[in-house]
Amino acid sequence: MNDLSMANTATREAFDVQAVRRDFPILSQQVNGKPLVYLDNGASAQKPTAVLDAMDRYYREMHSNVHRGAHTLGDRATAAFEGARETVRNFLNAHSTREIIWTKGTTEAINLVANGLAPRLKAGDEILVSHMEHHANIVPWQMIAERTGAKVVPIQVTPQGELDPDSFNSLLNDRTRILAITHVSNVLGTVNPVADMVCQARARGIITLLDGAQAVPHFRPDVQALDCDFYVFSSHKLFGPTGIGVLYGKAALLEDMPPYQGGGEMIERVSFERTTWNVLPYKFEAGTPAIAEAVGLGAAIDYLNRLDREAMEAAENALLERAHQLVETVPGMSIIGTAQHKVPVMSFKIEGLHPSDIGTLLDQQGIAIRTGHHCAMPLMDFYGVPGTARASFAFYNTLDEVNQLFTALQKVQRLFA
Repeated sequence: MNDLSMANTATREAFDVQAVRRDFPILSQQVNGKPLVYLDNGASAQKPTAVLDAMDRYYREMHSNVHRGAHTLGDRATAAFEGARETVRNFLNAHSTREIIWTKGTTEAINLVANGLAPRLKAGDEILVSHMEHHANIVPWQMIAERTGAKVVPIQVTPQGELDPDSFNSLLNDRTRILAITHVSNVLGTVNPVADMVCQARARGIITLLDGAQAVPHFRPDVQALDCDFYVFSSHKLFGPTGIGVLYGKAALLEDMPPYQGGGEMIERVSFERTTWNVLPYKFEAGTPAIAEAVGLGAAIDYLNRLDREAMEAAENALLERAHQLVETVPGMSIIGTAQHKVPVMSFKIEGLHPSDIGTLLDQQGIAIRTGHHCAMPLMDFYGVPGTARASFAFYNTLDEVNQLFTALQKVQRLFA
């Protein structure tokens, strides 16, 4: 029995992946005449019927603007909207819904925090990020640094794709004001030791932000246990709709920060002499919010809460383990990022092949992956590559799909051999 046909059913006995797949209608289609194998979950995950139904029900039965309507539909919409906020609060284990701010996504959330903290910064101050950050957790800080005279300083990574603890420890100093770090790398899948890093930063009075965009699809973060000041993520990576994300922030810091945008819900009173701001969380939610999207995100979390999360995580780990086992079956293939603690993300290269060619040829076989720099150009520079191919798995993927990926990669490699 060869590597691609080996049975491995025991790893998934506790998790009924076929039942789960029936909850995701998009997965049943064919692409280019082949059954779809969707392995681009790190870019955007698919949506269960529960999310689609919740958003459809909102528009069919309760659509209205929230908070100020003096009628039944307004009450229904507000209850659903604020109910979703409570669902997110519970998911993150935040103290209060006052600490849960709706944003358009992770990128806007980081921009909001960066702009809100700018008044605290001056020339010579330092903002620590890392070499493995998504551009969304680099560029906003660079923009604020240029405005304030502060400096963005990167923590180095090891060849294995882990944050270098010696680099981190050496960079913490009396000038460090902010630590903004990814919980999980979107390229490497590395799960960073953020609890320890936050603890060290807090001992020095450093404000901390964690980018949880790639973490929340795989495990639940506990912001009270982490003790971070800010935590951000996007709905669409958490099996919810696009166009909405979450900023968690400690209430004291949010109270002290100026509003990010003006108009609509974020005001208490407006006059030409003076305008005052609304209470948290509405102080940061200008204009009509993404109501249906908030409802959809709440439904996505409710759906995940009904699953056996421990079994789900074990199933995902089995997918990554299987993928790593099969790398040697493709001549010239190597993995970028071999950290000990990873979520099921596999960035790779094949000697002599451009990542975009790999992606195109896999698509012809019905397999969807991501190629390019993954919005992490500094990390690509570190590894000396223009980009990588990336297969990112979710709990609805199967071991057979992993096998299909490697069968397809073998065909691609033979084409260029």
